[in-house]
Amino acid sequence: MPQVRAWFYRLLGLLRKKQRDTEMAEEFQQHVDLLTERNIVAGMSAKEARNAALREFGGVEQIKETAREQRIWRWADEFFRDLRFGARMLLRNPGLSILIILCLTLGIGTNAAVLSWIEGILIRPYPLVPHQDRMFALIGTTRGVPGHNGLSYPDFLDLEKNSTLCEAFIVDRITGTTLSVGDRAERATVGIVSANYFDALGVKPILGRGFRPEEGTGRNAYPVAVISYRTWKDRYNFDPNIIGRAQYMNGVQHTIIGVAPERFHGTFIGYSFSFWVPTSMQETFDATGYKLEDRGARWIESYAFLKPGVSRQQAQAELNSISQRLENDFPDTNRGHENQLVPLWKTPFNGAGNMSSTLAITMAVVFLVLLIACANVSNLLLARSLLRRHEMTMRLALGAGRRRLVKQLITEGLLLSLIAAAGGTAVAYWCRNALVLAFPPPLPGTVIDYPGQIDWRVLAASAGICIASTLLFALVPAIRASDVDLSNALKAEAGGVLSGSSRSRLRSALVLVQVSLSFILLAGTGLLLQSLIKMQNASPGFNTNVVASVVDLFSAGYKVDRAKIFHTQLLDRVRTLPGVESAALTRVIPFSYNVFSSAPIEVDGYQPPPNEQPTVEYIEVTEDYFTTLGIPIVSGREFMRTDDENVPPLAIINETMAAKYWSGKNALGQRVKVKDKWMQIVGIAKNANYRTKIETPMPFFYVPLRQNFRVQNTLLIRTRETPGAMMNALAREVHALDANLAPLITDRLQDQIDEISYSQRLAVTLVAIFGAMALFLAAIGLYGVMSYTVSQGTREFGLRMALGAGAKDLLRLVMSRGLQLTGAGIVIGASAAVMLTRLMGNLLYKVSPRDPFAFGTAFVILFVVAFIACFLPALRATRIDPVKALRV
Repeated sequence: MPQVRAWFYRLLGLLRKKQRDTEMAEEFQQHVDLLTERNIVAGMSAKEARNAALREFGGVEQIKETAREQRIWRWADEFFRDLRFGARMLLRNPGLSILIILCLTLGIGTNAAVLSWIEGILIRPYPLVPHQDRMFALIGTTRGVPGHNGLSYPDFLDLEKNSTLCEAFIVDRITGTTLSVGDRAERATVGIVSANYFDALGVKPILGRGFRPEEGTGRNAYPVAVISYRTWKDRYNFDPNIIGRAQYMNGVQHTIIGVAPERFHGTFIGYSFSFWVPTSMQETFDATGYKLEDRGARWIESYAFLKPGVSRQQAQAELNSISQRLENDFPDTNRGHENQLVPLWKTPFNGAGNMSSTLAITMAVVFLVLLIACANVSNLLLARSLLRRHEMTMRLALGAGRRRLVKQLITEGLLLSLIAAAGGTAVAYWCRNALVLAFPPPLPGTVIDYPGQIDWRVLAASAGICIASTLLFALVPAIRASDVDLSNALKAEAGGVLSGSSRSRLRSALVLVQVSLSFILLAGTGLLLQSLIKMQNASPGFNTNVVASVVDLFSAGYKVDRAKIFHTQLLDRVRTLPGVESAALTRVIPFSYNVFSSAPIEVDGYQPPPNEQPTVEYIEVTEDYFTTLGIPIVSGREFMRTDDENVPPLAIINETMAAKYWSGKNALGQRVKVKDKWMQIVGIAKNANYRTKIETPMPFFYVPLRQNFRVQNTLLIRTRETPGAMMNALAREVHALDANLAPLITDRLQDQIDEISYSQRLAVTLVAIFGAMALFLAAIGLYGVMSYTVSQGTREFGLRMALGAGAKDLLRLVMSRGLQLTGAGIVIGASAAVMLTRLMGNLLYKVSPRDPFAFGTAFVILFVVAFIACFLPALRATRIDPVKALRV
């Protein structure tokens, strides 16, 4: 208790320091006055009595300091004094202070912004969901087949029933819906979710309720919906009586039963959900038919929540055991099928998987920017230490220890970093949603969502960066500034803060760091930019100027027979429009977020490895599909209009499938079994890309749409007209067939490809911005070093001019020093870039990580910037007056 009481009084002493000092001074004065009076009574004069009293009392200031140490925390008192002194020093040189704070704000702010993106997109993407460390994506895989697929609903129920280590499983399937209000129709994003969706996530609707267990079963049995907060605000204007209102979605009247919280946007990274419906309504929103009882239909995107204390490895082992039992019980649909738990940042069926590599590279880039900023600030602090060499000398002469000086300078650096951290946090807050600005919604009614999350973890990491950068950029200058040769300094009145050669070497080393890191960033930017250009110019294996359009027959209530008549008539009308070269129908277009059909296959004469079920993706297309997209048929023929349900099933395979399953044979005329149907191969098509331009060629085949017609299809039109003109012409033809319908979208396939290539475009944009920032900081650093060199070499330059050196000689001398630093930095940076750019291989397309053009461009840009940064101080050196310089 006495120790606690002492701490408490010392804390109060900090708060009442001025009052205590005044009281102590008054008390000391009383003691001195009493001693003085006693001496006067003893016969001394007033002056002698006063001096004798002071001698008898002892050193007043020393006693005061001892008393202060007893009643306050000395280190805290010194820290606050150092802060006040540091603030005065910053205000004395506002220009230099602002430049230092700007450099640090850029470095800390960019790091905090990227950390907020990583936190909000990869690590904890769902702000209201607790225990996200126990939440994993659940995906399906097939042995021997690269990539992933979904889960079937019966498999999902079996996993949910038999798992003992998982707390809950949820279904989350994103799709689009048509909303109807009066005579208006809009598109919105809807999630087909399991009935326990909100309960498992721990998200409670702010109005109404979530789904009940029985609402997840049945066939179109529960047309209910929970709406998002944004939908409630934008579409229903915060209607307090929203619960119980009806909303037509895909032509079916749904009753609104709840409103989700404001910060909950769903569990699909990249898009915000507008509505959620239970799995019982799957058929209403899926034009491919009812799937809740089909074990072979793998359409579910799912998440699993582990029980507390259960590791992912333990849960995975249990899921493997359940999958093996399902494989034994249902060999026709589950042979070779497995289920895997994947961390949230690797989730493959939303934007997280695409963004992880981009954000990792961006984090590395902004860390390099921070290092450049710190090196820049160190140089600026070293320059400022020259102006304070007399201050340091006098403080040492008056008894201050070197440790005390270092503490003072570190505190000043900490004050700078705290100001910069506040500015950096503001920058991160302003930039938290910047990723959305580069990715406009592809469809009206959809909301892109790549949010940054600034929570205590990001703030703590930013604080750590702030402290680390303070030690990094302030410690070395502080140690150097306090290293004073006191004897020589006092004799010369201008002793060096440290020796000139040592100081010059340190500043040059910092510039080398800046130049080399800037070269790495510029080379990386050049590689990514070349990759993006080549990716945009590369052919995906089909004509990208084809226009794609959708007419939503599914939500209009069309059945298959009526849809077949409508699409056949529309196709005939479109083919006769002016400017149309060809047209076709397909269920799924390449480079879209829609899922291709897939099925286990059986090939005559091909024996798969044990426990492996060959599974291949395919799409349904009409005649003229290959002509419209410009995909060559290398052997056989294309589909014809007569390839309908009245002829045996047919298929066209790609070259990769032909080489894998009919190696050394002619695949034409061979058979492949798909879903208990034997299909005859009538053609072999050239390989084409289906999801990205950098994908590895994979087996793929096409089947006639007319043999298995679907309600919902996409119209592909090869035309010389613009999408806008085609939209108007198409709208007239659609209205002629059904006045209640209209085309929903009309875009070129190139637009779809650009949308899918978002992560590559974003990586280029971010690296280019941060690379330019690094170049700017490096230019400031190099300019500062050369300016310092000129100011310190004034006498040398004056002497050279007095001995006959001309302006060109001085210009050449100063420029050579700066360009030598730049050249050395470029050599170091190029060596490091050769090793580091290999880490970008997964983002590069047909570009070598050691591409000479990218490295050469980085060299030219950095050399030009360095030339300008060196030329201005060099020009100032040529204007020195030798007479004034020699007098200094």
